Amino acid sequence: MAVSGHVLEVNLGNFQEAVVGLSRKVLVLVDFWAPWCTPCRALGPILEKLAAEMDGAFVLAKVNSDENADLSRQYQVRGIPAVKAFKDGEVVDEFTGALPESAVRQFIKKNLPLPGDDLRVQALDAIAQGKAAEAETLLKEAISLNPKNDPARLALARLTIQQGRHADAQIQIDAMSPTFQMETEVEGLKALLEFTEAARDIPPMTELEATITGAYGDPRAQAMYQRSLLLLLQGREEAALDQLIEMVERHKNYQDGLARKTVLKIFALQGNQGPLVERYRTRLSRALH
Repeated sequence: MAVSGHVLEVNLGNFQEAVVGLSRKVLVLVDFWAPWCTPCRALGPILEKLAAEMDGAFVLAKVNSDENADLSRQYQVRGIPAVKAFKDGEVVDEFTGALPESAVRQFIKKNLPLPGDDLRVQALDAIAQGKAAEAETLLKEAISLNPKNDPARLALARLTIQQGRHADAQIQIDAMSPTFQMETEVEGLKALLEFTEAARDIPPMTELEATITGAYGDPRAQAMYQRSLLLLLQGREEAALDQLIEMVERHKNYQDGLARKTVLKIFALQGNQGPLVERYRTRLSRALH
């Protein structure tokens, strides 16, 4: 139900459509509030004023937390007012408590789509459809509109890595802001480029396995590391991690903990989450201690 042009009253019944679905097209700020909440009465008018002033740049969805306890639990609302920013169906940022108007403006500004983001979204659709050339054109256009569009650079870097164009991917990574380069996805791409470059001079797998069986000390540790890289680049993540965990157990201090550092880089490639990461994080902890 619309309260005004860009302000909606939302409940459990229409949340999926009014927030999750709509956030795939526009930034949606969800304001969890209650009639008895004094800070809510201070923050609410600021949000409504900015929604009117920005005229469609974002949509404000107001949720009465008293009447929608299930939504509050689902989105882990522990205090009100709580404002959660939704993009592409997911919460991407949030704050709790009544902020001054200047701080609310800054919160909104940092979450608004970047110029060219519509082209980035089109490019991701093209990639999903196997239209790599079309996606690359769209991403380059998005970057030309706004050279600071780091998510577009990330998508282009990922695309060029898939095509084996590692130098082009490195150019995009180097052009990202230092802060964005610390994002997990970017760290994962950096690791993949590093592994690929390191694998260029690695001996054949049979030679490495012979060294692992017959050698000792640093030569054996180096062969174990190199074998793990070949396994990883073959898409055999579990086998690569098994080799590295064994290396941690037997050669923990080789090249200042290279095996442990490599395991962490593989975790970054996996987005630092998921069953594989959880399983091997436990194994790494045991191997280290």
